[in-house]
Amino acid sequence: MTQPSPATTPLPRRLSCARCGTAFDCGLSTECWCGQETARLPLPTSGTGFADCLCRDCLRTVAMGASARWQIGAVLLDMDGTLLDTERVYRSSLINALADLGYADGTAIAHAMVGIPAAQCEIMLRDHYGAALRVDDVRKAFFNYRDAMLRDGLPLKPGTLELLDALRDADRPMAIVTSSTRRAAEHHLALAGIRSRFETILTHDDVTHGKPSPDLYLLAAERLGFHPNACVAVEDSIPGIAAAHGAATIPIMVPDIVQPPEDTRAKCAAVLPDLHAVLTMLRDKGVFSAT
Repeated sequence: MTQPSPATTPLPRRLSCARCGTAFDCGLSTECWCGQETARLPLPTSGTGFADCLCRDCLRTVAMGASARWQIGAVLLDMDGTLLDTERVYRSSLINALADLGYADGTAIAHAMVGIPAAQCEIMLRDHYGAALRVDDVRKAFFNYRDAMLRDGLPLKPGTLELLDALRDADRPMAIVTSSTRRAAEHHLALAGIRSRFETILTHDDVTHGKPSPDLYLLAAERLGFHPNACVAVEDSIPGIAAAHGAATIPIMVPDIVQPPEDTRAKCAAVLPDLHAVLTMLRDKGVFSAT
């Protein structure tokens, strides 16, 4: 008697999220992550406009309140790595500077510094390489590499101009909330050609404790005249999300270099692939509607 062939598990399909474009695997069974989610398909046919497969983050976002609108007064925007594509410049400059001076493992320490103020970064370097670290030499080499990379201007992250245009057209108050110094923020926004778009800029110079402390976001909300829970905060880094969450804003994360661990994801209203997806979500939530 011929034995029946054992059932085979189909290989997962590689899909693209119909909402944000992120690629993900679909196993076509209840063993797949979406079969275990409390948020279930089919999706609503109105409100979101997405009736196809979604990634985990978008499925949760849509199912947990596709028709619910956010009562938002202002949008608070991180600068480096969120609006400006500076983190790659910083990372490359630091790695090259350390390598030139004979210090190994530059990639790991560069990743750990994402979202951390410059003064704290130097402390991290000393902790990592020891008290004999030639900080002045590292700083000089870093600045040389950075300035060479920025000579032709500072690139924007995809979707920056579209998001800023939409906020301006809706007359929605916004502010820069950055771990950079005032001098660096002014210089970088000017290099990127968007300095004139912001009346309110909060920097590390404005507070005693920078990110991940919530102080910068609390101060930004106060300056704009809104309670923090009426402010969306858009961030790319783990310290930035910690700060935005600690201030009781609505944090949206657009990871740049470092992907968020689960404890950081839990602090986010959404984790999205780019600023185009942020704009889509804000429109879904009625942020650009008349209030």
